[in-house]
This record gives sequence, C-alpha cells and structure tokens, in this order.
Amino acid sequence: MTVVAGSTVLVTGASGMLGRVVARTLVERGAQVRTFQRRPALVDGARDVLGSVTDPAAVARAFAGCDAVVHLAAKVDITGPEDEYRRVNVDGTRTLLEAAAAAGVTRFVHVSSPSVAHVGGSLVGAPAGPARPGLARGPYARTKAAAELVALAADGDRMRVVVVRPHLVWGPGDTQLVGRVVARARAGRLPVLGSGAPLVDATYVDNAADALVAALAAPDDACGEAYVVTNGEPRPVLELIRAICVASGAPAPHVHVPGVLARAVGAGLDAAWAHLPLAGEPPLTRFVAEQLSTAHWFDQRRTREALAWTPRVSLDEGLARLAAASSS
Repeated sequence: MTVVAGSTVLVTGASGMLGRVVARTLVERGAQVRTFQRRPALVDGARDVLGSVTDPAAVARAFAGCDAVVHLAAKVDITGPEDEYRRVNVDGTRTLLEAAAAAGVTRFVHVSSPSVAHVGGSLVGAPAGPARPGLARGPYARTKAAAELVALAADGDRMRVVVVRPHLVWGPGDTQLVGRVVARARAGRLPVLGSGAPLVDATYVDNAADALVAALAAPDDACGEAYVVTNGEPRPVLELIRAICVASGAPAPHVHVPGVLARAVGAGLDAAWAHLPLAGEPPLTRFVAEQLSTAHWFDQRRTREALAWTPRVSLDEGLARLAAASSS
C-alpha cells in the first residue's frame, strides 16, 4: 500500500519541530499536506487548519477529504494535572480515530514514545515492548501508553494503524531535549546523574520524520504494531549531553550527583508540584532522573525491516548541523 505521493495527508501537531519536518518532507514527496494544530505551522506548500484535537467539530473539518494522518499532537510538558494530559493525549486520540474512520482514512500513523514501556530500569538492546499505562512513569508516559492502546485497537481492514515511537528526537530548533539541556547548562543546573556511562540512543529529527513517512507506506502486514525509532548509535549519556552542549555553545556539565539520590529528589519534586501551587517546571522529575541515569537503547532490526527505513543522518552529522545552526 502506498500512501504518500498524490495523497492528502493530515499532520497534527505540525507547529512542533518534528511535526513541521514531517509536513515539509511530505510536501517534498508529492503529498497534498494539511496541518492541524492550535497555531499556524507555516510550512511552505501545506495548508494550515487551526483547531484542537479536543474539539470534535474542528477535527471532523480537518479530516474532510484526507487519505491518511500522522498524529503528533500531544501534551508533552513534564508536569501538570493528569486529567489535562488525558484530555489531549487519550481523549484527543480517540476523537481523531473516530473522525478518521468516518472520513474514510485508510492509514493512521500514531506517534507514541518509548516511555510508554519504560518502568524505570535499564533497557539494553530492548524490543519495543507493550505499552503499560499502569506502570509507565509520569502523566505524560501513562497517558501516551493509554493512547497507544486505543490507537492499536482501531487497526482493521478499513483503516490500518501503525504506531511509531521516536526516541529522544532532537535537532536545530528543538525546545525539548536540546532546549532544556542548553538552558540548564547555561544556568549551571545540569549535573551528571550517576556515572554518566549508561548507553542511550537518540534520533535526529530528519530520521524520525523519514520513519513516520515510511510508516504511511508500510505494508499491511507491518500494521497493528508499535516500532521504536532511533539513530541506532547508542553512546554514553554523558558523552551525548556534552556533545549537545559543545555544539550549542553551552558549558558542559561536570558536577556528579548519585543516580539514587537524583531519583529520590525527582520523586519528591514530583509530589511537591502535584500538591502545591508551584509555578513553572520542577528542576528535576523522577522520570528525567531515571532517563539520565539508566541505559535505554533499542534493537532496531524489526523497525528497519517492517518500515523499509534506515536513518540517513548520523549522530555526528546531526551534531555538526546543530553547531552550524547555533553559530548562525
């Protein structure tokens, strides 16, 4: 099944870095692209439709005449009331699935996260693994896990569903991984958690976008499953963080904090932000502490075979692009 050139594809959440690159990639490959989010994405060659995934009427309008969708829109903050995450991530996904089925959409690519299957321990050459809402860490991971299960349950003969979990997506203009690392490094609030030696993998944004576009054209026997996407180049977490800092012109971290202590502090801060009227983001969460002090890299063989995809931008080339963008 081929769903790209000549097809009308809806991209939700295209005002974010990855969504914008997905929309641009689809335009370049000959698709008619429509984007759907609360503010204009302004992708050349794509048509913006403004609205929220929580508004069924707006969602129905966005889907009119579409053949396929890449669903990236989500609440991705690191803290906040869980019902807000559920309203966007779970209920919004359900609304999109219902509207897509009603509109005759034949391919639904749901963008998830490896955090849906991460319960706090190390992941070493791991497969995708099942989403586990009851064990996932934090409201984002829990609600994304629940949304993934809703999406996979909608897979059928009339509308095929593919779930893709890009891991630690980054690149120039990234406000999540790169933005947070650089801001904290410049403020002197970026310690090394534990030894810094556990291996982690990440995904350059162009590679993640290519994988999502590949999922639109994946064969039917690859549907109904979840696939983790990474560059396939695991490196020590400290090496990766230092490289991002150097490429961005920020000071590299050098103060070490024991991983056990960091996870305990993160759990305490989670509780404080959940029960007290505190503004902004906590300086650390249990989830972030676990991510920065444990190994998490994934076996990519099944992903590359099923999606007929391989990353085209290496980690080092991505860092060079980040450095060039930071110095311009």
